Amino acid sequence: MTDLANSAESDVPALFRNAPSSVGFRKLRKRLVREVRETISRHAMVEASGGRPRWLVCLSGGKDSYTLLAVLLELQWRGLLPVDLLACNLDQGQPGFPSHVLPDFLAGNGIPHRIVYQDTYSIVTSKIPEGRTYCSLCSRLRRGLLYRTAREEGCQAIVLGHHREDALETMFMNLFHGGRLSSMPPKLVNDDGDLMVLRPLISCAEADIARFARTMEFPIIPCDLCGSQDGLQRAEVKRMLEEWEHAHPGRLATMAKALTQVRPSHLHDGTLFDFAGLAPGAPAGGEAREDAEGCGAALAMTARLFAAE
Repeated sequence: MTDLANSAESDVPALFRNAPSSVGFRKLRKRLVREVRETISRHAMVEASGGRPRWLVCLSGGKDSYTLLAVLLELQWRGLLPVDLLACNLDQGQPGFPSHVLPDFLAGNGIPHRIVYQDTYSIVTSKIPEGRTYCSLCSRLRRGLLYRTAREEGCQAIVLGHHREDALETMFMNLFHGGRLSSMPPKLVNDDGDLMVLRPLISCAEADIARFARTMEFPIIPCDLCGSQDGLQRAEVKRMLEEWEHAHPGRLATMAKALTQVRPSHLHDGTLFDFAGLAPGAPAGGEAREDAEGCGAALAMTARLFAAE
């Protein structure tokens, strides 16, 4: 990958003109770009045919969406992402929302964008009893507006800034409160079947994203303007994961890897694995063969160790 130092200053996207040149930041930037590029490739997020696609990049004003936009712009600039990008922010009428921040930021950096104003805040507050969190209904309304905007703009996909920790938090939320094993997929089709939903940051660590956004000095807009964030169950799961990572560094990376290595034959879902058809003498499935081979190798190694003694 071509290094920034070897590129003409005039070719650099405006967003990166004042980016730090320290070794540490350059390594961080390169890591995020590599991880996003690998995720896009692994999950075939760019359509192979049908002309040049257009993505609606959803920008909330938080660290995650700023970083998402920056990394996608860099990949596009380097010729590694043959996609047209349109940044989009929804001004939902929250009290105290600084409506000038994102338009000024996007225009100042020459980034194609659209700002959509829709007072969903009044709708949510009228429907949700006092003391309850607004997040669920607010999220559904926001997603509907994003779908509508994507269609109006001729976009094939909406792109969200969810990262590794978001996926893990969702997995544990579903486990603890939903009684199911599921998480945030990196790629899915909406219910109407006409738009893709993509999460290119899904393998990126939140700490890396936070450090990147802080160093780039993005104008962060807080996500708790509505005052509905306290006491969320997700916040409790987040604290739990942070404590695990603090006590055992690298644990979150290991858990994230588990999302990519699922063995239906070692779970209990009969719709994913034919337990009813499993019997002695029956052909073993791929996972069963893999386990058998693994056990056979372990037994052989144990026999060699005893023979050596």
